Amino acid sequence: MAKTRILNEFGMGSSLRRTDYTEAALRAIKDALWHNSVSVAPAFGFPREAMLIDVEVGVQEPDRVDTSKLMDVFPYGQPNINVVKGGLDVAKPDGSGVTVIANAAICVSFDMEAAS
Repeated sequence: MAKTRILNEFGMGSSLRRTDYTEAALRAIKDALWHNSVSVAPAFGFPREAMLIDVEVGVQEPDRVDTSKLMDVFPYGQPNINVVKGGLDVAKPDGSGVTVIANAAICVSFDMEAAS
């Protein structure tokens, strides 16, 4: 069997006041997921649990993201979450902190045989 990518989804999330990198990452993932109704598993004859979900989230401070909280957003499938340096921290005009912006890329794959 070969891991075959079927679709990509992209999203953006923010934490406006609390500098909460986990919440910004969660919102980015939800943004990507909530724009789509992924029904590819049944279309290929797979159960939804067979979806291999690779998630990459970019934030300026990756170590401040609690990935265990991000796992809960996926109702099915096998998510694998990788948090990397990316996104933006935008300084507030009054100097009181930053607004955190996270970006997420979600790739859904299945283990399937290549067509010959």
